[in-house]
Amino acid sequence: MSPEARDSVLQDRELRHAYSMFPSGVTALCALTDDGPVGMAASSFTSVSLKPPLVSVCIDQESTTWPALARTGRLGVSVLGGDHGDLCRALAARDRDRFANASWESTPGGAVFIRGGSLWLECSTEQTVVAGDHLIVLLRVLGIQPFPDVSPLIFHLSTLRQLGA
Repeated sequence: MSPEARDSVLQDRELRHAYSMFPSGVTALCALTDDGPVGMAASSFTSVSLKPPLVSVCIDQESTTWPALARTGRLGVSVLGGDHGDLCRALAARDRDRFANASWESTPGGAVFIRGGSLWLECSTEQTVVAGDHLIVLLRVLGIQPFPDVSPLIFHLSTLRQLGA
């Protein structure tokens, strides 16, 4: 079967299930705007390069949050901690105050970090590439703050999980 024919046969539901087999960490991409903190959850995050220091995140092109984040000079990427399940769901919601129960802090440049995460990366947008129904956003890492004693939140089989010992 040709790739084109197979693509037309694959259903969104099948693909979501297949992609969910790969466990990933969960990040919060957040920044400070004139209206306060803005943020979103993203599990499609990965390291890209050491020289220059780059990471990437994939964002749905229909996101209504990304345009506000893209206009900021600095982004905070927080790798969420194992106890951030409720916060992750809030950051993914469309109809509520995403920061109502969040403990966060910001940098002078406007990056917002979630307290209790396992890693903070202060970033700027390096490049955006259209890839199907998503954007691949390359972020340049400008600063790091690791918290090695914090276990990360994991997204696996479409469920948020804590990483076991």
